[in-house]
Amino acid sequence: MTALTVTNLTKIYPRNLIALKGINLTVSEGDFFALLGPNGAGKSTTIGILSSLINKTSGTVSVFNFNIDTDFEKAKSCIGIVPQEMNFNPFERVLDILINQAGYYGIPRKIAFFNAEHYLKKLHLWEKRHNRVMHLSGGMKRRLMIVRALINNPRLLILDEPTAGVDIELKHSLWQFLTELNQQGVTIILTTHYLEEAEFLCKNIAIIDHGTIIENAPTKTLVNRLPIKTLILETSTSIQQLPKLDNFICRLIDNTSIEVELLKGQSLNDLFMVLNNHQIQITNVQNKMNRLEELFIRLIAENKAKSA
Repeated sequence: MTALTVTNLTKIYPRNLIALKGINLTVSEGDFFALLGPNGAGKSTTIGILSSLINKTSGTVSVFNFNIDTDFEKAKSCIGIVPQEMNFNPFERVLDILINQAGYYGIPRKIAFFNAEHYLKKLHLWEKRHNRVMHLSGGMKRRLMIVRALINNPRLLILDEPTAGVDIELKHSLWQFLTELNQQGVTIILTTHYLEEAEFLCKNIAIIDHGTIIENAPTKTLVNRLPIKTLILETSTSIQQLPKLDNFICRLIDNTSIEVELLKGQSLNDLFMVLNNHQIQITNVQNKMNRLEELFIRLIAENKAKSA
């Protein structure tokens, strides 16, 4: 079964601003799918239509075969959405937010409380259940947004930049949680500005640019088009000399920074395992260059060459 089917979806804003130009998209049930694109490409408009916050101009959208126009309530019940912007009432308490959200889906209070407890514990927020949102840290608010989206046990979870602005430790814990959720059968659609995030989590990637899907392929297929990946790793302790790191090309920048070149076929996970074996703990990872931007440039250039 397909979790999401988008056919000839078009959105034209006032003053003839065309945001979506008849896009077609299919996401299979159980997929972990990335929708990537530069700012203004059409990602947020697409998600807005799926969440019913934006009215489409034309085309059809079905969620688990429920048309969002003719079977709106059934389609809506299948979806959980984590928006990019935090939109909580700062004076409301954590548990009240979740119980009220469940009420929008007609979920009985007893079941809502059970779901809230389950996901709050999973994301280490249970002890904060009586706190007001204004007293939560930024990372806690991010996690609460995910819990709120899961309160109705959706079959399709849509995440818009879920790790924007969070530290590497929280980012990795969210990656682990989302991976487990997907393994349990939840279909996930992710938008992100980090290619490494999509590469680590997602099975398939679609690239949107100027309202058009210019690429839709398995993640490995797209990533393999890129040359060597160069990363800067920051360590938790000082290093005087690098040990031999099993075919990885590394050099010390200073006592707490390592530059690494990942060749095709080498993964970040494998590198972390090798470093851990030498008691080298990594506290931060950043690209020497923006690989997502590099991928966009390459794909857009290829698309223009095809159209010429």
